[in-house]
Amino acid sequence: MSTTALNIHEFYNALKGVGFSEQQAEVIANIQGKTATSAVEQARHDYELDNIATKRDLRELELKLENKIKDVELKIEQSKAELVRWVIGAGFLQVALIAGLILRLADKV
Repeated sequence: MSTTALNIHEFYNALKGVGFSEQQAEVIANIQGKTATSAVEQARHDYELDNIATKRDLRELELKLENKIKDVELKIEQSKAELVRWVIGAGFLQVALIAGLILRLADKV
């Protein structure tokens, strides 16, 4: 604000320097100051609006997250299926080894 006030004072002096009366220079400088302040406030407001998430932004984010969750769930299901295959395979291998040992021991008895 102090920068704007300083600019208004300089603007006022410049107007007086080129022949405007004090009253004319004051009115024009005040209008210029209000316009500049309004423009800065509007720019701040527009900048803040750019940072606000809209419903559309939130919906897009929600869809992306849902897709990522589905991908993770699919990977978990695939990992579970692979783990079950390994456990079943290891179980069959143990059964085969035990059966082989029992048959071998039965031949010796």
